[in-house]
Amino acid sequence: MKKLIFAAFVAVLAAGCSSSPDKGTVGKTGEIEREWVEEGITKNYVFARGIGAADQTLENKTQRMATSRNASIVNAQYNMLSFIKGVNLEGGITVEKALETDSVLATKIDSVIKGAQVVRTEWTSDDGCVVVLRLAKKSLKDAGIKLAE
Repeated sequence: MKKLIFAAFVAVLAAGCSSSPDKGTVGKTGEIEREWVEEGITKNYVFARGIGAADQTLENKTQRMATSRNASIVNAQYNMLSFIKGVNLEGGITVEKALETDSVLATKIDSVIKGAQVVRTEWTSDDGCVVVLRLAKKSLKDAGIKLAE
């Protein structure tokens, strides 16, 4: 499973980033688009995309699709965490710096990210998966994480 997640992360880097959640990233041929355009943060939401590779040794298509979806969700959560770490909190400090001194904040952020909603799921022709996660900024605020505007 770690190999799948690592492969998915490398695929994200190679593909170039991500695209708008209302546009698909898997073309009609079942291949991932070569260019994605995305704003990771909007007025009300933070978005993140993840890619998961299918375990091609599995004979059952459903199992391949399920494992690639799970891997893509984990990858999207990782990407969302990476994005959020770079965001400034009120007071001018980044989330990453705040996490260095506040373990409670780290637990809150982890919990909030795990609650992000899958808003788009697409499969590639080789049973890989691309998902888009959406996290309401309100969820961060409710957890005591006040982002700078």
